[in-house]
Amino acid sequence: MLVLKKYNTDIEKEWAFVRDMPEDENGLTNSLHGVSKEDFEKKAVPEMINQEKGVDMPDWMVPQTILYLWENDKIVGQFRIRHYLTEALRNGAGHIGYFIKKEYRGKGYATEGLRLTLDVARDIVPETEFYLRVNKDNPASLRVMQKNGGKIVGEDEGHFFVRIANLGKIAGSIWKK
Repeated sequence: MLVLKKYNTDIEKEWAFVRDMPEDENGLTNSLHGVSKEDFEKKAVPEMINQEKGVDMPDWMVPQTILYLWENDKIVGQFRIRHYLTEALRNGAGHIGYFIKKEYRGKGYATEGLRLTLDVARDIVPETEFYLRVNKDNPASLRVMQKNGGKIVGEDEGHFFVRIANLGKIAGSIWKK
């Protein structure tokens, strides 16, 4: 059974997962690649807690929630929800980024993980649409987004820009009228 869990659930497994994630793959960056366990526990976890709360962050960052996708006792992926967008994020990476370990790709984990992440994001993101971006050379990720209701709304030389309706906000705005 697949479940999403916040960071700080199982430090040992989370550390091993992010340590082994590439520094940059398909546009998702990982500043913790190769991090020591001590630095992960003493620096990275407190930074993740602060990032979620919007505390002690550089001006260019926005609050974000980091979630891990678990299958039983194994972490198979990581999902990040940016709580709102700056102009750079609106025209770039968007609200949600994700990574699935190579051995779990092509098996539906990303599709289900994004579905679960969208459920969480509906209570966080104020916009009526989720903004996502995908590299043109990553058709599998584009399909994941489309299976979750994503529509291509634009493109540049290397990316497609995808929008997914934030049904929680749309329904909320209907009920407020």
